Amino acid sequence: MTTPKILVVEDEVIVARTITSQLQQLGYIVVDTASSGASAIAKASETQPDLILMDIVLKGEMDGVTAANQIQAQQNVPIIYLTAYADDNTLQRAKYTQPLGYIVKPFTANDLRVAIEIGLYKYQVSQELQESRDYLATLLRSMGDAVVATDDQGAITFMNPAAETLTEWPQSEAAGRPATEILQLIDEVTELPVNPVAQVLQEQRVVHLNDFTALISKNGTPIPIGDSASPLRRTTGEVSGAVLVFWDMSDRRQAEVLTQALEKEQELNRLKSQFVSTVSHEFRNPLAAVLIAAELLEKSQNLTEAKKDTYLQRIKTAVRSMNQLMEDVLILGQAEVDRLLCQPIALNLELFCRDLVEEFSLIKQSEHTIVFNCIVDSPTEDIRVRMDEKLLRYILTNLLSNAVKYSPLNTAVDFTLTIDHLAHTATFQIADQGIGIPEADQPRLFDSFFRASNVASIQGTGLGLAIVKRCVEAHNGTLTLSSQVGVGTTIGVVLPLGTEP
Repeated sequence: MTTPKILVVEDEVIVARTITSQLQQLGYIVVDTASSGASAIAKASETQPDLILMDIVLKGEMDGVTAANQIQAQQNVPIIYLTAYADDNTLQRAKYTQPLGYIVKPFTANDLRVAIEIGLYKYQVSQELQESRDYLATLLRSMGDAVVATDDQGAITFMNPAAETLTEWPQSEAAGRPATEILQLIDEVTELPVNPVAQVLQEQRVVHLNDFTALISKNGTPIPIGDSASPLRRTTGEVSGAVLVFWDMSDRRQAEVLTQALEKEQELNRLKSQFVSTVSHEFRNPLAAVLIAAELLEKSQNLTEAKKDTYLQRIKTAVRSMNQLMEDVLILGQAEVDRLLCQPIALNLELFCRDLVEEFSLIKQSEHTIVFNCIVDSPTEDIRVRMDEKLLRYILTNLLSNAVKYSPLNTAVDFTLTIDHLAHTATFQIADQGIGIPEADQPRLFDSFFRASNVASIQGTGLGLAIVKRCVEAHNGTLTLSSQVGVGTTIGVVLPLGTEP
């Protein structure tokens, strides 16, 4: 550390010489002495001292306080006042010059050393602190993100230029105002106000706002932002305020919207292509069967009644297949445009399920056994509920069809209905012993036109489970799936009973 250079300002010559001698004996460098305010200003500029010992009461028109003010306006130099007496007004003026200390006359060399060493140390610390503050302020001003700080009452204490630009509030106007007045934040979904400052001050923790938060600027423009708020803590741990860091999400939001629109368009194109391909394929086979059967009926003159019935049955089966495909497409189309309405009516659920199983077995004429079981928490309770009969039939018919289609011949399909009046739900569970579904395919199983990778040549459109999902959602129900390749699949449908109060 270099030896401090000191300028002595004292109008008493003997006192000035004494102080100079004491300073030199203590090892300091005295660059000069001055006996008036004007002289002190000139010599401070000329010698550039590290410290000035300034007598408050100087002869002439300018006292030490005025001289100190003018010196500090020109250069940053610390000052220690020398005083024997001073009136209250002079002392108040002296305080505003922020001196490093006062030495009261008369004083010893040791008093002088202590005042200078402590003064210079305080000055060094204050300079380092100021440099840190200046550096931090520069960083905050240079940040592209907006930064706003508040006190412990939620009033604005700091705004960087980015915050001023976004809010359209200059710091000079915003300082001291409540944060809620400057930072008008709303939830874009609910349009309700959001107050992260109050939350931070109350909970004393970092708060991250949701992805749909908007800042209403001074002129009323909503700006989507991303942000976080953190408590400002003193070294004691006490929260002294909050700091918010936020940024404009407009470009990102627009990019996300465009990306989503592009992805949706690509998905629609994929679905259209898949739809044309699937429908064309599924119509081609039954149409071919109709055409062949019709030609045989037309060209063959000596057909037996049994043969005619066989060909007519083939035509009917093909027509039913095409009709079912069109029904599936129409239902899926209604669901995609939110027009699949749930129109509940009173149903005896157990009776409905038993009749459905009987009808299914007659129509399909498969070599599978459907084992129906009904479990009711209160057997005396009437199992009459309110559900959409048409949608429920779609759900259960598709699930039973899949269970039969993907199971080996002569195996059983378990169909269980569980009524829970306490939970106010009905659970339909259909379990097969079929080929199962690969784990990698299960997340997409209910997507339109999607078929598991292990179905091989088993016919299907990939629409059945997609329709099931939409019909379940129309009832405000839920779906569960459990499957293992080579073991079988269990699908559960949970629907609210919908009973009238």
